[in-house]
Amino acid sequence: MVELTLARFEELVADALDAIPENLTGYMDNVVITVAEAPPEPGLLGLYEGVPLTERGEGYFGVLPDQISIYWREICAVCATPEEVVEEVRVTVVHEIAHHFGIDDERLHELGWG
Repeated sequence: MVELTLARFEELVADALDAIPENLTGYMDNVVITVAEAPPEPGLLGLYEGVPLTERGEGYFGVLPDQISIYWREICAVCATPEEVVEEVRVTVVHEIAHHFGIDDERLHELGWG
């Protein structure tokens, strides 16, 4: 387990977001990314809740933003070093954003982002 302050963890999430190319983040729409303390079930490092871009049709309007949660304590609990936390945050952020783009877990695993 790695001990990090919430503020430091939030910086790592911001850094991971900043590393995503603008030509991808420019397509993100109606989504909020937050850091949460604990997941709804053990072992969950991140969670995407919403309607993926690939499933939005003409009737998609007036909808609350999609929610991506990155679980601070869970990630710190599964990592042994601060460097592992940095890498796990990066992987988790990319993984959850991929869900926003409509990429499912099976395809993410095939691509090495599982």
